[in-house]
Amino acid sequence: MAEITEKPSNIDPRSGFCKPNSTFYSKRKPVPLPSNDSLDVTTFISSRAHNGKIAFIDAATGRQLTFADVWRAVDAVASSLSADFGIRKGHVVLLLTPNSIYFPIVCLAVMSLGAIITTTNPLNTSREIAKQIADSKPVLAFTITQLLPKLADSNLPVVLLGSDSGTPNSSKLRIVGSIEELMRREPRQSRVKESVQQNDTATLLYSSGTTGASKGVVSSHRNLIAMVQTVVNRFKLDEEEQTFICTVPMFHIYGLVAFATGLIASGSTVVILSKFEMDEMLMAIQKFSATYLPLVPPILVALVNHAEIIRKKYDLSSLHSVLSGGAPLSKEVIEGFSEKYPNVTILQGYGLTESTGVGASTDSLEESRRYGTAGLLSPSMEAKIVDPESGVALSVNQTGELWLRGPTIMKGYFSNEEATASTLDSKGLKELIKYKGYQVPPAELEALLLTHPEIADAAVIPFPDKEVGQFPMAYVVRKTGSTISEKGVMDFIAKQVAPYKRIRRVAFVASIPKNPSGKILRKDLIKLAVSKM
Repeated sequence: MAEITEKPSNIDPRSGFCKPNSTFYSKRKPVPLPSNDSLDVTTFISSRAHNGKIAFIDAATGRQLTFADVWRAVDAVASSLSADFGIRKGHVVLLLTPNSIYFPIVCLAVMSLGAIITTTNPLNTSREIAKQIADSKPVLAFTITQLLPKLADSNLPVVLLGSDSGTPNSSKLRIVGSIEELMRREPRQSRVKESVQQNDTATLLYSSGTTGASKGVVSSHRNLIAMVQTVVNRFKLDEEEQTFICTVPMFHIYGLVAFATGLIASGSTVVILSKFEMDEMLMAIQKFSATYLPLVPPILVALVNHAEIIRKKYDLSSLHSVLSGGAPLSKEVIEGFSEKYPNVTILQGYGLTESTGVGASTDSLEESRRYGTAGLLSPSMEAKIVDPESGVALSVNQTGELWLRGPTIMKGYFSNEEATASTLDSKGLKELIKYKGYQVPPAELEALLLTHPEIADAAVIPFPDKEVGQFPMAYVVRKTGSTISEKGVMDFIAKQVAPYKRIRRVAFVASIPKNPSGKILRKDLIKLAVSKM
């Protein structure tokens, strides 16, 4: 489902549901979108008026880039990419790096030319990166010296993210310069500037693969512009500039769209952490008087569990909001955090790479206290809840697959018409366990498990069974000193759920595997479970 249509008049004001077409409409005020088709996201961001001074700060070194610095660098790098490397509209450029102040400069410069950014996780293996390169066919790569070995099997020319392009290179890679050299280049007013349309492709990010093989998600300039507007309006950033701590990986869609690019449209400051360390994050909040902190539930749980020590050691008085995503927060966690940090509001978000970030969100503590919810649909977003077996659209308060339509929904999957057709037409992205035909959401059971006083973390997966199809199996991380048994875990859940939702197998592990954005890697746990059958 892609772009929205005009809202019908007969919408239930309480639920946003329209009975004649079985569609839920966002109750939030629509975001304004530019009507000019000839517009790239870089130009859109740079043209928005604001009073901000500092765009990016490197938390580790303290280096700052003003907005003037950023746009001068973007212009210089774009000029060099066009004149020196022949980058043109439609070319793909690979960006392989942890978070850094160079990340947004590369993204904005590449997209300004109508070229396409593809990012990859620095933790990926050489084989995984080679697979993405073979699929996306980039013509140039940006990376750091430490990650050069992961590109060793490619024949890509490489620009180093750092000041020194003369670093010894033991591989056969062709180092063609450094980002600092490109940034020092005088922008050429006469450079080749091809017309970029809003519907042209801007990014090619690969989905995490938690629901199947990893696929390239094609997002347009229009998708990114709509998400920039959503982010700026969500936090009311046009009213007052804020300071955000960027713990989110910038190679991830939310990190790229919000923290690497979108937030600077409002004049806000982004403090960049190259990697997550709890103490570094807390010190950055104190040092730079941060107001917003994005995180994943495990970090939020740690803030609750160690609140007394943290409040004694750090001054977090500037912080007024935390943004949680990647997994739902339980009532106990929300209330525990609100009790320990009464002046900080919890906001939650639900989204996909395919929705260019946020699809629904809670934008106040009151909304977050509707426990179990992912919030209200994002502005200008429409949704259907669909029975996955029959394809029939369902009504209010019924369980099914979530279908989304709106200005941020991707163009499709790269070179994968079959996956595009199934995802943008009839089949959703499934994370459900099927027990005798009944649907069991793993997240529901995980939230319950995390309320147990002896359980530190948990994940629930579908375990294959000849008789019932699948049944819920739990992987559990005990808290220090806990002696809870398998039976104890199963009994704890059995008291709280319908019979078909009961956990019927338990394994204890040291940790739950998750991707950098905090999403549980169920496929890894499923493989582990099946290997021991």
